[in-house]
Amino acid sequence: MFARELLLLLAELSLYFGVLVTLLSLRKRLGIGLFVTALGAMHFLETYLAASLYIRMPGGLTISPGSSILFSGKLVLILLVYIKDGAFTARQPIYGLLVGNLLTVALLWLVRMHDVPPSAAGRADIRFLDQMGWLMVWGTALLYVDAIAIILLYERLGGWLRNRLALRLFVSLAAILSFDQLGFFAGLQLMVGVPAEGLLGGWIAKLGAAACYACLAASFLWFWEAGRRSRHMGSQLKDVFEILTYRERYHALLAQSGRDALTGALDRSRLETQGRQAVDLALASGQAASVLAIDMDRLKDLNDRYGHEAGDAALRAMVDALRLRLRPSDYLFRFGCDSFLICSTGPEARYARQLAETVAATMAGVSVSGHGRTTSLSASVGLAVGPEDGATFKALFERADLNLYAAKREGRRSRYPGTNPFAALPRNACPEVISVGTRPAA
Repeated sequence: MFARELLLLLAELSLYFGVLVTLLSLRKRLGIGLFVTALGAMHFLETYLAASLYIRMPGGLTISPGSSILFSGKLVLILLVYIKDGAFTARQPIYGLLVGNLLTVALLWLVRMHDVPPSAAGRADIRFLDQMGWLMVWGTALLYVDAIAIILLYERLGGWLRNRLALRLFVSLAAILSFDQLGFFAGLQLMVGVPAEGLLGGWIAKLGAAACYACLAASFLWFWEAGRRSRHMGSQLKDVFEILTYRERYHALLAQSGRDALTGALDRSRLETQGRQAVDLALASGQAASVLAIDMDRLKDLNDRYGHEAGDAALRAMVDALRLRLRPSDYLFRFGCDSFLICSTGPEARYARQLAETVAATMAGVSVSGHGRTTSLSASVGLAVGPEDGATFKALFERADLNLYAAKREGRRSRYPGTNPFAALPRNACPEVISVGTRPAA
């Protein structure tokens, strides 16, 4: 008998998580609304089962599938939304459920004022609906606290359990579900008189559900990341083919909104919505991330000697050279006149340092030729790698910016000892060639 009940609980858990996590994984194609609507539709069933259906387990304990399976699953799904899409998206189902439940209570208050004859067929059980309405409000208020607490705890545990995702998820879930069991059971006992033995049984059941959901969620995140890497590897070959074969189409794409018109790099508006989000999500899910701040050295001197057209051509040459050396998962943004940012997610710190060296080597291959003189350009690079240098995009950006200015000071002392590299050229002389070479940095 116990084995049968356990198998049924596992089947319910697998069905609930499997369907909703599938909708979550398809949100880019179908929209997040499908996932949120399905999650909200299960909220009444979750509350109803928590108040009315309990299963007898060994030791005299009783558990409810509504509380142990459905609520625990809803909490882990909201955490997954936060990990993949950030707090702005994760708060939407929480606020939607709270408003919907308050609306339920308000409408029931008005509905009870109708004049319904005592013998009317299908007379509604207003008392029962009242209990469900207030239980759903109480449960959603607890969910709001639970969601904030589990996100904060998950972030805090990242420093100790960064490479143990399943354990990190389990500890976060177990702690918050233990708190929730005390709060929600108090509401159940006050409103519907659930017996006291449900407290311990529900707590044990939630710990078991936390273990199952942690393993499933960790597997989901692992396969998600593996699939993303696979798609990027495939798209890399496709991108190179498109660049080489359909050059006109490639330049037309660069003119789309969200890209810098001069260089084709992503513009500063995309940094907030794309770069910041990618870095913060990677760090929140326990992955490494890096931010590289890049400044082209002496661009003003180049503009003064050659004219702004030469400076523009040099910027375009630098971006074209960098783009061919970056991975599809690296984002290149134009941050200012001669300033660029690269946001990279997923790599180990070793790759980030190699990327910084690649940027410096790439710039050393960009040269300006004119009037019998060839002058190599250069760039200063500031690197910050998370989580060692910071746990958020803001912290990494600030550290990369500090490292950039340190690199500029050091670089100018070593490369330009008090001289202007373009001083020997006639002022406003037009360069003959701005080229990209392949030699490594000196």
